[in-house]
Amino acid sequence: MLREEWLKNRITMIGGSDASAILGMNPYKSNLDVWREKTGRVIPEDIGSRPYVQYGIRAEQYLTSLFALDYPAYQVKANMDFTVYRHPKYPFIGGTLDGELLEKETGRRGILEVKTTEILNSMHREKWNDKIPDNYYIQVLHYLLATGWDFAILKAQLKTVYNCNDVRLNTRHYFVDRADVKEDLEYLLEQEIEFWGFIESEKMPPLTLPII
Repeated sequence: MLREEWLKNRITMIGGSDASAILGMNPYKSNLDVWREKTGRVIPEDIGSRPYVQYGIRAEQYLTSLFALDYPAYQVKANMDFTVYRHPKYPFIGGTLDGELLEKETGRRGILEVKTTEILNSMHREKWNDKIPDNYYIQVLHYLLATGWDFAILKAQLKTVYNCNDVRLNTRHYFVDRADVKEDLEYLLEQEIEFWGFIESEKMPPLTLPII
């Protein structure tokens, strides 16, 4: 699938970043924003040309290759053709993965998600301490729903720039096993089914705010 086709295809399904917005956990988009996009009231903004997005796109292939070198227990396949995976029963739950994993010893299938981010302050750094930030955690859960696979690994490159030319990189790996997050998956599935009902009926849902 070409990128242009992929962008058009997004309106027919709930994607990874949409899932976090539905739960009120996306700092850049609300559930009402998603509803307006999916019902055709607004055209989703294509942010693909922004510098930080371009950096992530260009870095992804190298970070995926590094993951394969560092974790030889997995067979790694990068998703280079914008393949879309959809839930077999609820096809409106879908997404495009950064990579596919096969655990060589067990045959279990997994998702590789790659994130690049620049750490701008201590609060931003704190979000990555010992856990995946909420919006990215929900994205990983969403992909587990869409694929039905056994596990996911998120590889994060955290970049801090000091005095313009001192670049420091911190790479972290977060492992999510399907068996450990069953309740979260069930809750997310319920919320996405309910939200899609609002889209099909074109009835605006109530605004969802994050739990404080």
